Amino acid sequence: MKPFLKWAGGKGQLLPYIAQYYPFDDEDFKKYAEPFIGGGAVLFDVLEKYKNLEQAYISDINPYLINTYICVKVAVEDLIEQLLIYQDDFKLKEQELRREYFYKNRSRFNELVLKKIRVVKSKKSLKKDHIEMAALLIFLNRTCYNGLYRVNRNGLFNVPIGNYKNPLICDTDNLKVVSKALKKVKIEHAEYQQVEKFVDNNTFVYIDPPYRPISQTGNFTSYTPHIFDDESQEALCEVVRSLSDKGARILLSNSDPRSVDPNDYYFDKLYDSFYIKRIDALRLISRVNRDSVKELLISNIKL
Repeated sequence: MKPFLKWAGGKGQLLPYIAQYYPFDDEDFKKYAEPFIGGGAVLFDVLEKYKNLEQAYISDINPYLINTYICVKVAVEDLIEQLLIYQDDFKLKEQELRREYFYKNRSRFNELVLKKIRVVKSKKSLKKDHIEMAALLIFLNRTCYNGLYRVNRNGLFNVPIGNYKNPLICDTDNLKVVSKALKKVKIEHAEYQQVEKFVDNNTFVYIDPPYRPISQTGNFTSYTPHIFDDESQEALCEVVRSLSDKGARILLSNSDPRSVDPNDYYFDKLYDSFYIKRIDALRLISRVNRDSVKELLISNIKL
């Protein structure tokens, strides 16, 4: 089982470090929460390794991302049917016609965005537009430049086509496995603060917010039209402290500003009562390079 989407800042490469913090060998820990779900690499790792997990909660403020998770969970066969159409149509075309097909589908996705389709949770409530939007998001993710999800000021997807010879648009087997695993997962279109309603002292919470930029070129703020600035980082810290006070086990990822400025102790000061570990990470989605940089793992768990 693996993520069905590529995502900026995806944590697949960091799983060996992150997994060291899993508390699920302690039978008291039976719940998992991830309020910035993104591509879900950690979620799927947890679900695959710990079959006895009783409950899980994921959320995000991106309604189109959450709609896609819900469609995978409750309507995977309908989703696969649509994705296979996109896959066959795309692969049979020459490069120039692929471009035309990509931009036609991108425009259709943005038409659905402008319709402001409401996120629903049950298969009974799903409409054709929900399935189409989820399939289009996966199609665009698999065929756009570097798998980026980026929007303009109006919230419209604006990533250009990527250069792929034979992209796997519909991974049928993985989608079915993921759909089954998601049955025990509560999926919410919500601000991260709402996770507090789910969390108790038997919960492991992984938090992967928009990273604090460590350079001008590293300022990736177009995942949604919203800005996650220092004030937002500090508000998140208050929620992290509250969750920790509940007795939950917490792990948070972020950039390491000391990679650029050795005297920038922003996170060291903000999370001064937590344990901070610096690890090497390869930035896989970047306009400039794919260099190794330091990232932070911040936790109330001492390894």
